[in-house]
Amino acid sequence: MKYKVTLIAVFVMLFFLAACAGDGSGTNEEASDGPAKELVVDLASDPVSLDPHAANDGNSLYVMNAMYDTLVQMNTDLEIEPGLAESFEQIDDTVWEAKIREGVKFHDGSTLDAEVVKANLDRVLDPDIASPLSFLFNMIESVEVKDDYTVHIKTAFPFSALPSHLAHPGGHMISMDLIEKSYEALENGDDPFTVVNKNPVGTGYFKYDDRVNGEYITLRKYDDYWGEQAKVDTVTFKTVPEDMARNAELNTGAADIIYPVNANDVTQIDQNDGTYVKQSESASMSYVGLNNEKEPFNDVDVRRAISMAIDKDELINGVLDGVPLQAKGPLAPTVNGYSDDVDPIEFDPEAAQQLLKEAGYEDGFKATILTYDRTTSDVAENLQSQLGTIGIDITIETAEVGAYLELTGNGSFDMFVGSWGTVTLDADYGLYPMFHSENAGNSGNRSFFKNERVDTLLENARQSTDESERMAFYAEAQQIIVDEATIVPLYHSVLLAGLQDSVDGFFQYPSSFPFLRDVTIEDKE
Repeated sequence: MKYKVTLIAVFVMLFFLAACAGDGSGTNEEASDGPAKELVVDLASDPVSLDPHAANDGNSLYVMNAMYDTLVQMNTDLEIEPGLAESFEQIDDTVWEAKIREGVKFHDGSTLDAEVVKANLDRVLDPDIASPLSFLFNMIESVEVKDDYTVHIKTAFPFSALPSHLAHPGGHMISMDLIEKSYEALENGDDPFTVVNKNPVGTGYFKYDDRVNGEYITLRKYDDYWGEQAKVDTVTFKTVPEDMARNAELNTGAADIIYPVNANDVTQIDQNDGTYVKQSESASMSYVGLNNEKEPFNDVDVRRAISMAIDKDELINGVLDGVPLQAKGPLAPTVNGYSDDVDPIEFDPEAAQQLLKEAGYEDGFKATILTYDRTTSDVAENLQSQLGTIGIDITIETAEVGAYLELTGNGSFDMFVGSWGTVTLDADYGLYPMFHSENAGNSGNRSFFKNERVDTLLENARQSTDESERMAFYAEAQQIIVDEATIVPLYHSVLLAGLQDSVDGFFQYPSSFPFLRDVTIEDKE
């Protein structure tokens, strides 16, 4: 059966395309007529990397999506459409043909062609490069250049979700020069991702301009872009870790957009003159991660006891102002493959105490829980109180995002408060990275969960060409994941972004990525 990207509407990815302007000096060749339009976006942390094959954290992806393009992309109707590939067609069960758009220039002036596409996909799959996003494309067996602007992508098995995976930021294309320099760095014993992180070069609406680590990243509109231009001239992503500081910048006009907004701050921002909170449905799941390889969390009864001891209604209403949707399992209702038939572990503190007693922890135990911002710390404080009622003495530790990701990626933790966004809106991305044993660690399975039956179900679902069969595999996997309490699903967020009234054209995808290409702002003094 053949598929064309224009007909596929169930998978999601997004653009975060921002707008950038000159310095106001009148010497900027790319500035539009009149005053430069300068957009300021406050984010909670610095990107981990600007190399699209190196980072999978939200803040990195928000910035990178402004600089890079993918072969296929998602529009605001959540439909896959052509991107750098003007067509993308399945020509047999395991071969997809991409016709590369001619005339596309990278920000360094080099040309996009089939060889560059192959080099990018080969790089993200290269075990020597060790990309944490290789799981997205590990079904790709080979990439063959057929002519200057045609590639054939061969998969090891039929994989209908390939377009949605190629639309993920892990499929961003970087220049051939950067690829070659990254391999030179590797040969010299250096980190191959550093070269791209320091001077990223893509084909996107915006190009890299300036950065001060820990403070800001500025991008400038790319006038030679192959498609529709952005509406502003520059975008500056500022790193503002504290919620209150971001709120203050929005209130004073120092920021045009802030993300995220704490649920407890929505009313205040809405009541401020000139600001409001835009709420959008999400594909994310916030959860308690439990180190399945470490005592006592390697005992399923202990994990189930923890799950039974958490009153999610109390958490959502008491800490998060009643905004999020309670999670039954690991997938949000917005995700293709979500099962409404999952039987959750119900709140039952008495049964939880009995399970702890049977597991040999009648007197409870001590553990630490890792957080990285105000919201996760507030959640942890609530969990600390609730778990204390069954004798689990929780100590809360807070780390900067980069350190948090490193600690949870290498297993140096007891528990953590985390989240996962199903960027593609397909169950494969929501389950395979988080729960397949081969992805233990940085790739997504930060609880180090190992279950042969779940591995088999997720592999079978990937290879199935029957949609109903595929959904059945995912439904069974979700139930096992819940029963094993490898994590405790807490809630599905409502995306909360703070905006100036002067900002128009803002859209946020369920995966949380803001789309800024069409953003306009009123004239600033």
